[in-house]
Amino acid sequence: MLKNFKRSLIIVTLMSAQANAELVIDVQGIAQPTPVAIVPFGWEGSSTDMPLDVAAVITSDLYRSGRFAPIAANDMLQKPTDGSDVDFDDWTILGVEAVVVGKVTQTGANAYTLQFQLFDTFRRRQLVGYRMPASSGTMRGAAHRAADMIYEKLTGIKGVFGTKVAYVTAEQRGDERLYSLIVSDQDGENDYKIMESKDPIMSPAWSPDSRQLAYVSFEGSKSSIFVQTLRSGNRFRISNKPGINGAPAFSPDGRKLVITLGGVSGNLDIYVLDITSRQTKRLTTHRAIDTEGTWSPDGRNIYFTSDRSGGPQVYRISANGGTPERITFEGSYNARPRLSPDGTRLAMVHNDRGNFRIAVMNLERRDLMVLSTGRQDESPSFAPNSDILIYATREGRDGVLETVSADGLIRQKMASGRGDVREPVWSPFPRF
Repeated sequence: MLKNFKRSLIIVTLMSAQANAELVIDVQGIAQPTPVAIVPFGWEGSSTDMPLDVAAVITSDLYRSGRFAPIAANDMLQKPTDGSDVDFDDWTILGVEAVVVGKVTQTGANAYTLQFQLFDTFRRRQLVGYRMPASSGTMRGAAHRAADMIYEKLTGIKGVFGTKVAYVTAEQRGDERLYSLIVSDQDGENDYKIMESKDPIMSPAWSPDSRQLAYVSFEGSKSSIFVQTLRSGNRFRISNKPGINGAPAFSPDGRKLVITLGGVSGNLDIYVLDITSRQTKRLTTHRAIDTEGTWSPDGRNIYFTSDRSGGPQVYRISANGGTPERITFEGSYNARPRLSPDGTRLAMVHNDRGNFRIAVMNLERRDLMVLSTGRQDESPSFAPNSDILIYATREGRDGVLETVSADGLIRQKMASGRGDVREPVWSPFPRF
């Protein structure tokens, strides 16, 4: 077991033959999702068709959440585009508990207004009414924002449809294997390459403002940590010390990274690196392997994996240094810790009777819940609402991304069209 742990830290796992950034999503939701209706949006513009089917995007978002069952447009008894035309009797007959109506209006050359209203059909009242500007390029994002507002109003949980996901793929082209760092919307749309290399890429990590990604690249046959700005594509090497440079994670204020350094001896320890000054501070000095650091949301502590007790377990240490405290005790293997953004839960890879699965620990009660069902699940990452996790697993020879709700009730499989997809990480909420 420890041998596998060490190997996964130092050597990049080889990926299978081909990969495609497009994600196909299969949803397994709760037993009785809430019936809702998203009426086809009206369109007022110079062309025949609106730039995007906004209602279809919102419908897809709510369906993929696993909590809602949108009815088909053909089953609707009416299709209003304004709240004043909603007949609540028609919707209650269908058993629909909430209805969304709206329209897109062209206001200029490549300028539009998206407006929508959400109604509680049983209480016969409006829950949300909103309008926002958009262009043809930002229309999908606006639709996701609308879905986020609808989702939050109906569930009390902040929606994450407007967030993004980063992940690593590998593609075999002739005799060469190309590695790519991909960013997409959380539904797999609008995917684009941030980085492509013949050398392995691993451990992507978002900055708190979602504008940058840190990652490890093995360019030149050695590990280095880079930080890359998404909008411009500019990147800089932040750590290129002798030996191993790995596992970067941004501090909550975005000014520092927690990283793993091995030095020429190869013994891995946790360091904090100041991004501006490039100065490092060593936090652990044990002869054991200490790696995979991640910050607590308040920035006061760092959680990391260590085998100092004889097998991989999660420890916590003050960001200023000190004596590490062991956090996990259930089972012989607990690694790759990740904190929920609200700071209440700790996700990890847990050995569940010989299977490596994603588990979540309630930090107050210290109870552990296994969420995934695969045999080689890894790389858990919380959504910014702390309610969902994304992780990597395997299906045959292919890499697959899955999401699961923090209570284990809702699951999605996000399979690429082909090949391998690994190391997903969910972005923070966008800052508009």
